[in-house]
Amino acid sequence: MIKDLILKNRSYRRFHQDEGVNCDTLWELIDLARLSASGANLQPLKYFLSCEPGKNALIFPHLAWAGYLKDWDGPGEGERPSAYIIIVGDTEISKSFGVDHGIAAQNILLGAVEKGLGGCIIGSIKRQELSNILNIPNRYEILLVLALGKPKETVMLETTGKDGDIKYWRDSEGVHHVPKRRLDDIILDQVSSALLL
Repeated sequence: MIKDLILKNRSYRRFHQDEGVNCDTLWELIDLARLSASGANLQPLKYFLSCEPGKNALIFPHLAWAGYLKDWDGPGEGERPSAYIIIVGDTEISKSFGVDHGIAAQNILLGAVEKGLGGCIIGSIKRQELSNILNIPNRYEILLVLALGKPKETVMLETTGKDGDIKYWRDSEGVHHVPKRRLDDIILDQVSSALLL
């Protein structure tokens, strides 16, 4: 069921770093992105893949992790991602990428969950530095980085309290809590089917 995959598809930020993700798996995940919807069917997205520890180590310092956790600088050695997918826009195809990269990222992560993996979509990136260290040509604009691996943390969804606070947090056991708004709070209007007749 799609809902089960969505519920399992959390933003995981700690991984079993020693359990690798092979490149064949990354190719299979990119194929899900390739088959995704694209504005005007331009398909301007391209992907840089990393599943090697040395290359992963080059990528890691250029990412910011969990902005609400002010006392946490990201996963420590042994809990870092086993792989990365860097989603870029090819500016020779289009100068604007709309929501293509969001659609592609979600489909990749749903595919990862189906394979027993997890990941995190990262938008807080030192883009120029990462482009330089990986020798990414100027025509490619870094849009998102997906961190992937076998999750090493528990993420629990809960309903926002009366104060409406949506900031995620970790308890003393390291469980990551993520408040979600109630369905009643996000549906603003409902047209009655009787009015449509």
